[in-house]
Amino acid sequence: MTVGRRADGAVHRGLPSGHLTLNISLGEPVRIVGMPRGDQAPGEFRALLGGLHTAPVLIARSGTEYGMELALEPSGAAAILGVPAAELTGHVVDLADLGGDDFAVLPERLAEAPGWPSRFAILDDVLSARVNEDANGSATDVAWAWRRIHSSGGTVRVEALAREAGWSRRHFGERFRREIGLTPKQAARVVRFERAVGLLKAGGGLAETAALCGFSDQPHLTTEWRALAGCAPTAWLADELPFLQDPLTAPVPDSEP
Repeated sequence: MTVGRRADGAVHRGLPSGHLTLNISLGEPVRIVGMPRGDQAPGEFRALLGGLHTAPVLIARSGTEYGMELALEPSGAAAILGVPAAELTGHVVDLADLGGDDFAVLPERLAEAPGWPSRFAILDDVLSARVNEDANGSATDVAWAWRRIHSSGGTVRVEALAREAGWSRRHFGERFRREIGLTPKQAARVVRFERAVGLLKAGGGLAETAALCGFSDQPHLTTEWRALAGCAPTAWLADELPFLQDPLTAPVPDSEP
């Protein structure tokens, strides 16, 4: 469950992360004014799926919004969505465009459900019914490498992963990019950034966060933030933190948007 309140005209940055994001609004459609790729036009979505990306998604919001958000592992995307993670990299797509009446009517079903337990049950049923075990990449060497990158916080070296897999660095990089949609170096960069986001949200200092996340120093952290978030970390903290609410304590309508 996600909850947020923003002043009219506020822009939220959907930051790069190590997962695909499924976002279903139970109120007004989500209006995206800036895509992570310049060749994709802005749009409005009741339910969207964001692939892995290395630039922010800019979302225009006002008032109080609430909905449901899921983080999907790249290696399991094809099993649930029917589309490999690599085909979604850098894109934001309407959930209905992935095919199936179940996805097309899902936002309305969730909005009309009598409460959160019912919504969670509906979502679980829909996603479980779509699982195609033959398309699940969880046992592949690339999925193993992805988990190693994620568990290391993005600090494991690409050469070490290729060596452990028994491949040349070039072959490893090509296999990884074909399945995940990012190169191993890009994936590690995004995972380091995602960890830094979590530490800063929890109140960590810039210098401390830089050291813990494997950046050479605070200026290096700031440079990466400008590249991946489109702004400095201090600007992001000033813009975002005052509007973030704890979904467990924020007041949310139980049945109607």
